[in-house]
Amino acid sequence: MRELVYTGFMSLDGVMDSPGGTVEGHRSGGWVFETEFVPEAYSLKAEELEETTALMFGRRSYEAFAPVWRDSADHVGYKELPKYVVSSTLGEDAVIDGWGPITILRSTEDVAALKAQDGGAIFIHGSSELARTLSDADLIDRYNLLVFPVLLGAGKSAFSRADRDKLNLSVRESATYSNGVVKLCYDVKR
Repeated sequence: MRELVYTGFMSLDGVMDSPGGTVEGHRSGGWVFETEFVPEAYSLKAEELEETTALMFGRRSYEAFAPVWRDSADHVGYKELPKYVVSSTLGEDAVIDGWGPITILRSTEDVAALKAQDGGAIFIHGSSELARTLSDADLIDRYNLLVFPVLLGAGKSAFSRADRDKLNLSVRESATYSNGVVKLCYDVKR
């Protein structure tokens, strides 16, 4: 069975909306870049690349990331990895060429079937709505979070507010950095 890992940047109040810019329309977009850059605070991203065997996105994150990451020197390690886009509306004609194999999954059942296959870890970047849906379907196995010292108030969250059974987590790893960023990696206990 494959492991499904959600990874993301988050404000202290759980908002994941527009960390790198205003592409999603959040009025405080780009809040990650307002925090002092400390290289070790981002070491998690290099560690993740070592274990990533595939990427997964929701439609909106795919449309935002694909044209940028495809040609980005910072993301060259992801270029040829398989990518999965979970969307009921994205057409095959909207797939970006030159960014490795891309498969469109139409449902949580498709994601569950992918997880049941042999293979390594699949990492979900951005895609807060997808994260909520997959968490509610009990499909996420791990959360890798970099929590930034900012309160944003409103915005998208990766965590559902649905009334559901309690989900217990165990700490895999944590660290605090001089710029106030906190690394929190949790395994979902089943």
